[in-house]
Amino acid sequence: MNIGIFTDTYYPQINGVVTSIRMLEKELNKFGHTVYIITTTDPDATHAVPRVFRMPSMPFVFLPTHRLTILYSPKLIVNLRKLHLDVVHTQTEFPVGIFGKLVAEFFRIPMVHTYHTMYEDYVHYIANGHLITPKMAQQYSRVFCNGADLVIAPVEKAKRCLEQYGVKRPTYVIPTGLDFEPFRKDNFTPIEINAVKKELGIAPNEKVILSIGRVSKEKSIDVLINAMPKLISKINAKLVIMGPGPYTEVLKEQANALGVRGSVIFAGGKPREIIPLYYQIGDVFATASTSETQGLTYVEAMASEIPVIVKRDPSFENVVINGKTGLWFERDSECADVLYYALTHEEETRQMAITGLSSIENLSARRFAQSVEQVYAESMIFKQPKRHLFILPSLKKKNAQTDDVDTTIIHKQQEPDIANR
Repeated sequence: MNIGIFTDTYYPQINGVVTSIRMLEKELNKFGHTVYIITTTDPDATHAVPRVFRMPSMPFVFLPTHRLTILYSPKLIVNLRKLHLDVVHTQTEFPVGIFGKLVAEFFRIPMVHTYHTMYEDYVHYIANGHLITPKMAQQYSRVFCNGADLVIAPVEKAKRCLEQYGVKRPTYVIPTGLDFEPFRKDNFTPIEINAVKKELGIAPNEKVILSIGRVSKEKSIDVLINAMPKLISKINAKLVIMGPGPYTEVLKEQANALGVRGSVIFAGGKPREIIPLYYQIGDVFATASTSETQGLTYVEAMASEIPVIVKRDPSFENVVINGKTGLWFERDSECADVLYYALTHEEETRQMAITGLSSIENLSARRFAQSVEQVYAESMIFKQPKRHLFILPSLKKKNAQTDDVDTTIIHKQQEPDIANR
């Protein structure tokens, strides 16, 4: 298949959506498909990349780290026609996603949409929530998703929210997968790990609580900082906050006000390729965010065999199981106590980390791409039920000896069996 992925954000930007898209792109290419990316220009994208089309854009006035396209090019539509796209996969509800919808309608091909973001939790970025209300964000999400043929939600929580919004399109729950190999604990030596600790100013006897991800209000990193006064009164620990974001200065001021600035390290953003090493400095990974559809960082931590602590939320259900694959707290006031317990019961939490790693085997990148591939298949049947016949690679598992990919012919009468439908 020729697949067009339409997204407002793409490499060299670093965030969960970009990680998901690049992983999907890589795996689909392995299956023999041809994937094209249609996205925005970026000042850090200094050279052209094959199969990546960039539309003129400008920084979003309310959130300069994000970009919005400012016009749709007729020339781009002509170029896209030459690609003979079989399916459009939108990854955004905003300008590039709208363009993807237009392309799908213009070429009369199916449109699949992945709903990545709970926008009702992000309206504070626009005039502090006075211009766009959570209700308006819900209504817009409903309209956009109902304009797709099929919808993908990363977790059951997102699917339930879409149903509550009034989305009527068939919605499939497909968690974003992960390439586990770079995060394997045995990839790194104690010398490498200690070098990173020294670089960050962490003493050998200090415990490390790790937070990795975009530093923004909705990630609730302030909850972790609020827990530090109580925690460090009982144990020698540092909180390492790693990632770029607009909320960094606010959090620094919070740490200063609480008198824990010396125990909170703001490490900033790091290149994606070295992030797996930085996970290894953590004695625990912690997040208090409840705004996720699927937070990839806690899955990366589990792949790194780091004990995971989360604030209880449907986003983590069936993955972080309290006392088995990780720990969770329900109220913000409980955060310090749960962190203390994790840091002082090392053998217990180490076993949780081992169990957690084995529990996420179903979140492999390959399985993720196979599930999305099947949704593409169903969207084509859904769109043209009488005439479509096509071949999908990789719907059958690879031959263990030859490593060749089998192919399966899907006829219009068949419906692929999609997990978590």
